[in-house]
Amino acid sequence: MKKVLILCNGCPPSRALFHDNFAQADSFIAADGGANIAQNFNTLPDVVIGDLDSYEPLANEPYEVISRPDQEHNDLEKALTYARKKGGTHIHILGATGHRLDQTLKNLSVLKQFNSSFQSLVMKDNFGETQLIAPSYKTELPIGTTISLFPLSGSVTNVTTKGLKYPLTNESLTNGVRDGSSNEVVEQTVHITYKKGDLLLFVRR
Repeated sequence: MKKVLILCNGCPPSRALFHDNFAQADSFIAADGGANIAQNFNTLPDVVIGDLDSYEPLANEPYEVISRPDQEHNDLEKALTYARKKGGTHIHILGATGHRLDQTLKNLSVLKQFNSSFQSLVMKDNFGETQLIAPSYKTELPIGTTISLFPLSGSVTNVTTKGLKYPLTNESLTNGVRDGSSNEVVEQTVHITYKKGDLLLFVRR
């Protein structure tokens, strides 16, 4: 198992959130301007990768800098491709939300693109954690936790939940029609199952 932290150039995480994830990581990748945020935390990445349009280099650059100027892929895609090549298995992404909405939506799309490449792929910010979940998913959460379920693309069919205040039983969630926003954990163990689709889980922390 290799844990990789990727820091993007979106809304910066809190110092506590950053250092908690940094302490658990085996490798730290800065996606372009994410390196600038790392410097504010007095921390250096192992590698900086991206088109480098927002990266502010240090005088000596005591880490590897990889220029990927193509505009067909964003900096998070480039960082995840690098992490996959280097054998990363569990990926935590910070700084991928906030600021421009179009970039946040793009990064959510990237979750789908790379989800099958890793054992876990989680996007975190100062409000919570977001990930695509498997068709049969179980987790332990404190009672009272707010969670939301969203179909990432099209519809998610036969969604059934246990342990939530507003349960679903073989129901469909469809973009623009119905989602599972702002539910509440009422049992410590939460089960979520579905048949087809891409189901995004947000857990408020």
